[in-house]
Amino acid sequence: MSTRREDGPGRKDGDRGPVPVGSAGSAGSAEDAPSVGPVESVLDLLYAAPPSDFVSLRERHAGAARSAGRKEDARRLHAARRPTLAAWAANLLTRSLPEESRRFLELGRALREAYRALDADGLKELSAQRRSVVTALSRQAADLAREAGHPLSEGARREVESTLLAVLADPAAAEQWAGGRLTGSLTPPSEFPSGGGRAGPAPRERPTRPHDPPEGPAGDELAERRRRRRQEEQARAERAAREAHDRRAEREDADAASRRAGDAVDRAREEVSAAERRLREAHAELARAERELGTAREREHTTAQALDRAEREARDAAREADRTAGRAERRDPRD
Repeated sequence: MSTRREDGPGRKDGDRGPVPVGSAGSAGSAEDAPSVGPVESVLDLLYAAPPSDFVSLRERHAGAARSAGRKEDARRLHAARRPTLAAWAANLLTRSLPEESRRFLELGRALREAYRALDADGLKELSAQRRSVVTALSRQAADLAREAGHPLSEGARREVESTLLAVLADPAAAEQWAGGRLTGSLTPPSEFPSGGGRAGPAPRERPTRPHDPPEGPAGDELAERRRRRRQEEQARAERAAREAHDRRAEREDADAASRRAGDAVDRAREEVSAAERRLREAHAELARAERELGTAREREHTTAQALDRAEREARDAAREADRTAGRAERRDPRD
């Protein structure tokens, strides 16, 4: 992630251009033509795309960079982590609503300053404003995600709210969110005030406690063991966080696949119903045609019989006329 100031989600001059909102259409164009442009721009394209498209797009762009001989860019692209659906929705806010995002970051700075200055009145007023703004922005994030074809579950909505609260409380979280490349939801610090009550004391340096390690070689050894234990615990926590992130991403993929399969089943049922309706209509049309065919054949048969009778009568009449004419000739006195 590139380094950004906390003064808003805007990009540094000359660093990156405008980034499209992460819709299915923008993802498709990026996939059709893998970019070999600046790696920061490519990363922006990746994090603007829906999470379901992230991995395939990342590998295509990394392959394009590798083919262009840019091994370091390819490595950076390949190392990019797929965002959760909630993180992607939070990123959408900074890309789609830059002015609202800038004001939100300013609110966070004011809140943190009031907390540091123990300004209870200012903190109470800003906290009330914070609740309404977080609710409004989380709703907008859900709307943006739904418009892009990836609606948020209730759990994802809560993760977006947690991220926004962390942005208000923590300048590092604010900088991450302003970068538009969150991969997971953020958690606000527990010591930051959550309501309109009086601000508590600012965090202080931890005092020395009776069980702190004594000075000297024994103390150094004990401190070293504690340091190693903390490192091991931190490594385990990081592995667990990565595992949770991956499982959350897999769950979202499964949910998305389930929704797509459900939509496909609904469409198939509609097509079957339409086909059955057309089949019933075709059977009815066939029955009507068969009835009309029977009526026409009966009429044809009746007409043929009438024609035969008429022809016989015409022949009989002609013969009778010939006989009559012959008798008349025989009675003619001139003979």
